Amino acid sequence: MIATLTALLALSLLPSGTGRTEIRTSPASIDCAVPEGWTEVATRRPRFVVFGETHGTEQAPAFVGDVACALATKGERILLAIEQSSTDNAALQEAWRLPADRFAQQLRTIGWAGRQDGVASRAMFALLVRLHGLKEQGLPIDIAAFNNVRDDAQRARFAHLPAQGPHEAAQAENIRDAAAASKYDRVLVLVGSLHARKQTVGQGADRFEPMVMHLARAEPTVSLEMRYAAGSIWNCMLKPGTELKPGQPISRDALACGGHPARPADFAGCAGVRRSPGQRRSRPQSSALRPAGQLSRCAGCGDI
Repeated sequence: MIATLTALLALSLLPSGTGRTEIRTSPASIDCAVPEGWTEVATRRPRFVVFGETHGTEQAPAFVGDVACALATKGERILLAIEQSSTDNAALQEAWRLPADRFAQQLRTIGWAGRQDGVASRAMFALLVRLHGLKEQGLPIDIAAFNNVRDDAQRARFAHLPAQGPHEAAQAENIRDAAAASKYDRVLVLVGSLHARKQTVGQGADRFEPMVMHLARAEPTVSLEMRYAAGSIWNCMLKPGTELKPGQPISRDALACGGHPARPADFAGCAGVRRSPGQRRSRPQSSALRPAGQLSRCAGCGDI
């Protein structure tokens, strides 16, 4: 049973587009349904629904895939934005247009080879293959990669922002630009929980606004924090005893990439998700992941 989802963030709530797309495949033949509690999200009429995950589980990508599938079967035109590099987005779009028998092979060459973190996991790979298959059946689903600064012009545009601010602002702009490319009814964003926070992160000169704060200024946005019980994740975690000074980049030597036991508080220790002293965590309200989650292995570390 998937527990109720509750929105953590809802800003400037206005109706989204009402256009619907004709589906070639009968929705009854596709097995997916919106999760319990989705009505509470839908009544807020968000343009963007952000899912803040801990990278490296099987359940988070599967859950978001279920939501995308369920909404698309109802006729909503869906864009799924994923935390892959924006510089790979053009190649990803080309792959998305391929037939099903060629998509998976092409996808392996885009952002998966050699990666050791949970962003490029087997579960994420399976999510995209699944949604591509649904698209081939006629469901109105598109994808976009939004992570990182995409070009020098964007880098210069956000260079004035402090600390990690340029990265966060670029993420938000990349999502907005992808959403503006077509008349989507809903944009689902799967991203690490740090970027989905609705409060500033860090202190002093290292203080910055996470991606969702930038995104919410553009259109109605709901941000959900995905909670989990005990299980395991495939991720890059800070090695025990590692201490980082404010603003200090994380070196490869400071990380242990692989399978890790996961406890409800573990997401604060994931690489790139560092809490500053005294920083409060957004109050968790959703529980999209099943207890005793299975390990989601890194797709770049073995055969897919």
